[in-house]
Amino acid sequence: MTEIFFFDSYAIIEVMNGNPNYNNYLNCGILLTKLNIFEVYYSLLRKSMKKEAEIFIGLYSQFVVDFDEETIKNAAMFRLQNKAMNLSMADCIGYILSKNLGIKFLTGDKEFSNLPNVEFVK
Repeated sequence: MTEIFFFDSYAIIEVMNGNPNYNNYLNCGILLTKLNIFEVYYSLLRKSMKKEAEIFIGLYSQFVVDFDEETIKNAAMFRLQNKAMNLSMADCIGYILSKNLGIKFLTGDKEFSNLPNVEFVK
C-alpha cells in the first residue's frame, strides 16, 4: 500500500524543482486542494513559465480533494490561534484537512516544523 501525504504548495514546488530531499515522496500518494493548485500555478506564471504552469495544472488536478465548512472553521481557528506564525489560508486549510484525513502534512515551511502530524522536509 502506498503512503499518502497532503502536499502543500512548498512541497509541490520542491518536487518540481528536483530537490533530492523529496525523492522519498515521489512514489507516494498525493492530495492537495485547489488552493494549492492556485498557489503553484501563480508561482510559475510569476516566473514566466506559462507552459510549465499548464503542464502542472494538467498533472496535479487529479489529486485535488475538496474541503467542507467544518474544515474551514477549524482552519480559521487554527490560523487565529497561531497568528504570530503568519500562516497562509491555504496552508491552514491543508494542515487541518490532512489531520481530518488521517494523513501527514508534507511541507518545508519552517512554521510547521514542530507541529504534530507534519512531515517536515527542507
